[in-house]
Amino acid sequence: MYNLRKKALNFHTKGRGNGYILTMGDQRIYFSGDTEDIPEMRALKNIDKAFICMNLPYTMTEQSAASAVLEFKPKEVYPYHFRGNPDVSDVSKFKNLVKRR
Repeated sequence: MYNLRKKALNFHTKGRGNGYILTMGDQRIYFSGDTEDIPEMRALKNIDKAFICMNLPYTMTEQSAASAVLEFKPKEVYPYHFRGNPDVSDVSKFKNLVKRR
């Protein structure tokens, strides 16, 4: 987990924290941690449940979170670590972006 945008690089530097994949029985569960739309997330395979953060300015926009989810295709996705303020983390917008594709 880390930031990519130049203005956010100091929030979460590469190597400071982690995202996690837990295997519980036959389920693979991914927790993104405080991250942006990083290549390591996009490369994930066989994820059953994904917990994806959306909390500007620290993590992802709805668009980048949806783009990542559409790339690695988890069976279920749960947005988390959001403020519920439509200006910075609109869960309905995220849901619509994911469902459109």
